Amino acid sequence: MTGEDMELTTREIDVRLRVLRFDPEKDTEAHFEDYTVRAQPMERLLDCLHKIKWYADTSLALRRSCAHGICGSDAMVINGENALACKVLVKDLKQPITVEPIRGLPVMKDLIVDMDPFFQGYLAVKPWLITDPKEREPDRERLQSQTDRARYDDTTKCILCAACTTSCPIFWADEEYVGPAAIVNAHRFIFDSRDRGGRERLEILSQKDGAFKCRTAFNCTYACPRGIKVTKAIQEVKQAALFKSF
Repeated sequence: MTGEDMELTTREIDVRLRVLRFDPEKDTEAHFEDYTVRAQPMERLLDCLHKIKWYADTSLALRRSCAHGICGSDAMVINGENALACKVLVKDLKQPITVEPIRGLPVMKDLIVDMDPFFQGYLAVKPWLITDPKEREPDRERLQSQTDRARYDDTTKCILCAACTTSCPIFWADEEYVGPAAIVNAHRFIFDSRDRGGRERLEILSQKDGAFKCRTAFNCTYACPRGIKVTKAIQEVKQAALFKSF
């Protein structure tokens, strides 16, 4: 990078944002409010939202935690697409930057949604290692080959940000659908050679609100900030349910 390029990326610019606001204590419906902050092109959108909250309007409500794309707290609709605010750079966004809460979940305030329906779907698939109570507890960790571990490696990356589930048109229309994230986390254990709960999970996901509601729109795969092949995982779960191949 040349000195001129460095100057362009560190020089502050005006960043215009349109944030969808909703306060249940005083608003009857959501509305957009406009803000302008000074930021460098290489700063993240989350930094801009912090500047709004800290220096312009302290009433703005949003979730964030680690700010490094791991906790999954700050999933939002950014210029019409689901993304993590901490992973999107100002320079990559067309202005004015439109920021909205993720769709399909009840809005509690501004950019904060009620995640309970999302986690209900997640917990429904029993996303933990299930062992056979008849088997003797091992004296050490349960060993697994590299090949067996690789079978489900992709779906271990999920950070439960809900970006995939809230990009799904089936989830928008049917709150009973468990959603892509739940199926991804079921996949992670169904194909784990150490797990004994695969059949039980597949029975859950074969019900009317399970994996077969997926219409393969690929929205979930495009939305995933971790690059998980979500649609592929869902299809593998469907295939396992049909042919008991896991």
